[in-house]
Amino acid sequence: MSDFIYLASQSPRRRQLLEQLGVRYELLLPDEHEDAESIEAVLPNEAPATYVQRVTGLKLDMAVQRLKHRGLPPAPILCSDTTVGLGRQIYGKPADERDAERMLAELAGHTHRVLTAVAVGSARKREQALSVSRVSFAPLSPREIKHYVASGEPLGKAGAYAVQGRAAVFISKISGSYTGIMGLPLFETAQLLNNFGFKN
Repeated sequence: MSDFIYLASQSPRRRQLLEQLGVRYELLLPDEHEDAESIEAVLPNEAPATYVQRVTGLKLDMAVQRLKHRGLPPAPILCSDTTVGLGRQIYGKPADERDAERMLAELAGHTHRVLTAVAVGSARKREQALSVSRVSFAPLSPREIKHYVASGEPLGKAGAYAVQGRAAVFISKISGSYTGIMGLPLFETAQLLNNFGFKN
């Protein structure tokens, strides 16, 4: 059994959350030739839960290949993906500031879901879990939205906001997993790692 895992994610928040669990990890990031972005394309009529689980599974497939290709010592690999859903509408990472403003205007005054799928796998075994949380945004004025987008925080974040950042002031209610909204639900992650022999 391995005493560490590979984390196939560029997200500093996921690293931070894994460290909170006390799990030793090494990064297993994509090569430059890997088309990591294209796997995040949404299929026609795809529901948010189906989407986030499919993308996480594809990320794990790519990471398993990467590990083999690089000839690295075997260890379980952890992958995760987060998306925001309002009804069947999927809100991924905004393309630019205008896209971030559009997303925030649509989420303002509503309750949306934050879905984070986590997968842990090796060449022989894989397990996956899904965390779904609900986040209620207060109504926001166009000025508040512009001011927040100008901070740069929404870019690179699903749904164009970071729960642990300045957007906290817009959030009137959360139900579910705070760490899941951040990008790695620790309860589900710990259970998956447990199944691979990691004890908390």
